[in-house]
Amino acid sequence: MNPLHDRSVRLPDSTLPLLLHGYAWLPDLLRAEGRPLVRTRLMGRPAVALHGPDAVPFFYDEDNIVRRAAVPGPVLDTLFGRGAVHTLDGEAHRVRKAMFTALLKDAGGVAALTDTVVEQWRAAAAAHRGEQVVLFEQASRVLARSVCAWAGLPLAEAHARRMAADCVAMVDGFATPGPRHLRARRARTRQERSLAALVAAVRRGDRQAAAGSALAAVAEHRGTDGQPLDERTAAVELLNVIRPTIAIAWFAVFAAHALHRQPGLSTALRDDDSGAHRVRFAHEVRRFYPFAPFVGGRAARDTSWHGEPVEAGCTVLLDVYGQHHDPALWGDPYAFRPDRFAGQQPPVGLILAQGGGDAARGHRCPGEDITVSVLAALSGELARCRLDVPAQDLSIPLSRIPTLPRSGFTARIALPSDPLVGAAAR
Repeated sequence: MNPLHDRSVRLPDSTLPLLLHGYAWLPDLLRAEGRPLVRTRLMGRPAVALHGPDAVPFFYDEDNIVRRAAVPGPVLDTLFGRGAVHTLDGEAHRVRKAMFTALLKDAGGVAALTDTVVEQWRAAAAAHRGEQVVLFEQASRVLARSVCAWAGLPLAEAHARRMAADCVAMVDGFATPGPRHLRARRARTRQERSLAALVAAVRRGDRQAAAGSALAAVAEHRGTDGQPLDERTAAVELLNVIRPTIAIAWFAVFAAHALHRQPGLSTALRDDDSGAHRVRFAHEVRRFYPFAPFVGGRAARDTSWHGEPVEAGCTVLLDVYGQHHDPALWGDPYAFRPDRFAGQQPPVGLILAQGGGDAARGHRCPGEDITVSVLAALSGELARCRLDVPAQDLSIPLSRIPTLPRSGFTARIALPSDPLVGAAAR
């Protein structure tokens, strides 16, 4: 008997445990069951959670799992936006996705953005030389200035700070009720209105959009019906270029955290002329530190995985944080070891920080190359600058999604020629 069909089986609802335990909820549930598939309920709906690399091709096969009606409304109203590419399937998804992949179709797109980030980081480090700053705030502002300029909407400093704060709020508030969620909704509404007006101005000819820029791409894009995106949806998709890039600030702080905990790693990053070690370091940051706890979809049909039935319409979760720390997949998974990627790229389906499957046709984030490139470059800059880290609470609570060191990582920036002074963090 399929327990999802059997009304006599009372599946527990895990919404409250998820809110209480955060990243640990799903790995703990899977360990308690002792198998790679568990059943529960979330927000009152039947849910199936899968774990392991062999679950990745099943999850990203559109014959099995779709995104339409899968993303809860509160997540759409904060993180992704209504009508976003994340909510589409089939040909509509592929056509919309092609707009994003075209922006990154060669290394030049990624390299240009990475170079801008490095330039902006060095300018910010020089401007705040010797000052004590909250690294997360500074990183988010650097990334906001960089990605907005790259996307074709260079902003004045005050507007860049607002964009940084609003995009941080969208990410910070998507997974929780209360004030954080309300801030995220207000931030999204504010930016969607502003960017929709910008798209309208481009279409009227009142504002120029640089050829090949993200602004031009969303203003000109046509869907499967041959029609342009409405202005609000165009704004949503422009934010889906800007917001994930600003979210690299979380990884940048985690990179600083790793360098503070293991200062011996800095030398290899500073001396890495080829960039290979910085890329390995970026992969390990994405694996080791908590960012996405899981990804979700909806079963498209009655099917099965490893002989276990999966009912049409149920929520399907793919474990991310647990997979990244599974001792069966990673030697010493709770040790930060960039050398585990020496001489190789992460095997397909093993690191899921930006999703799995095929980036061009499936629901894997097309900006993964941006994340890796920018994070690798920022890791090198963090090692180059050196950080004087005073005593503070650098613990990372797993109960909070998304999480950061409790202090936000406060540090004094020292340029290469500066003496490094200050107390060691505790």
